Order: sequence, then structure tokens, then C-alpha cells
Amino acid sequence: MEEIRYSGIFDSHAHYNDERFDPDREELLASLPNLGVCGVINAGTNLESSLISAEYAKQYGYFYAAVGYHPEQAAEYTEEGMAKIFSLLDQPKIVAIGEIGLDYYWPEPDREIQKKVFRIQLAAAKERNIPVIIHSRDATEDTLRILREFPGVRGVLHCFSGSAETAKELVKIGFYLGFTGVLTFPNGRRAAEACSVIPTERLLLETDCPYMAPVPYRGKRCFSPMIARTAEKMAEIKGLSPQQMIDTARENTLRLFSIKL
Repeated sequence: MEEIRYSGIFDSHAHYNDERFDPDREELLASLPNLGVCGVINAGTNLESSLISAEYAKQYGYFYAAVGYHPEQAAEYTEEGMAKIFSLLDQPKIVAIGEIGLDYYWPEPDREIQKKVFRIQLAAAKERNIPVIIHSRDATEDTLRILREFPGVRGVLHCFSGSAETAKELVKIGFYLGFTGVLTFPNGRRAAEACSVIPTERLLLETDCPYMAPVPYRGKRCFSPMIARTAEKMAEIKGLSPQQMIDTARENTLRLFSIKL
């Protein structure tokens, strides 16, 4: 259990629907407000997980949800499924379309299918004036090119570990960057460099739990209070105290997703 050191932690990207939380999910989620966590955005990856995320947002006062098709699930896309996902956007605690984007690490789904589903969801975000949560893996050039097709769409590149140059480009087109425990990894130098060159008001803290647990928990199941370790590293990079960094990242999250606590 992570020691309670800080307050007001807002986890801007989580997956508490993951099966790794099946043994103790209810108990864990009930405990988070007592562990320094004031907010969580649970990100959907397909229709099923989007529906579950929306239910969590109804059940827990500090929970919010994003809904959408992750690029790895782009082949599941149907017009009917997308219509059901978009209908969730009418619920008050659905704060973003996500997680969406491109992932070229694996050969499937087909890249053209990924790009089609990505564009459909960006178009919906532009029409509804709602932010997006972007996943981009080994697809920087296409991600930037497609985002530029939708000027005015705002959002976050989550779990960012790209170059400082890419970070600057994303900030230039209006995006925020979300950092996970990768920032604490010995091989997380690129993430640290990117974090160092962008404005503090564009930084978000996230877990991407149950993945990306920070040092010294690397390899274990991650959960929201572990953001404290990422915040400590981010604070070191930006010249703030950890609590100042947590507070700043929380305010950035509230501003981007139009959340009022």
C-alpha cells in the first residue's frame, strides 16, 4: 500500500475495469478517497469498457469517464457500437472521447481501419466540443498529421514518452501531455526531457493503471495513490514541491475536462 503523503491527487487516466482488479475492485475503489485521491478518469477502450466506465462514474462520486474505441480495438468498430458510445456523451460525468488514436506496434488492426476510426471519433469530438484522450504508439507522424486535420480539438496525449520535439509540437496545437510511472524509470530519459521543455500548465499526472507502476513498484499492479511517486519526479524536473505539482496537475485536469469538484 502506498503511504499517504499528499492530498488532492487526480488520476487523469485509469483502467479500473481491468481484470487485475477483479479480486478486490469494490473495496479498492471505496478506499481511494481516504488515500489522497480526489478524482479518477476511467478510460474506455471499446463499447463494453466504455459502458462499464460510465457505470463507475455513476457509482462513485469522485469518478469520471471517457468513452471510445482504442486503436487496438478498432476492428471491433461498428456504426451501431459507435452510436451507443456517442450516446453516452450525454451523461454529465462523461468528460472525454477516449482512449482513441493509433498503435502501430502490432501488425493488427490494419492501419487504415485505425485511421478511419480515429478520424470518426475526432470529428465527433469537434462537433460536440469535448476533449479527447489520445493513445499513440510508434505512430507519431500519422498521429500529428491527423490531429492537425481537426483544428480546435483539444485533449491529452496520454502516457507520453515521446521526444521533446514532439512534445513541443503537441503543445503548439493545443494539447496537454499526461505522464505515468515511465517518468521514474531508469530508461525514461526521453519522457523526462519532454516534461522539462513544456509549460507546467500543460502537464497531467496519470497511472494508466493497472499498468506503468512507478519505481519502486515497477512490475506490480498500479493504482491511483502511486501517482505520488510520479509527481515527485515531475516536481523535481519542474522545480516545484511534490504537493505543488499534484495541485497544478489537478487544476490542469479540471480545466481540460471542464470538471468542477
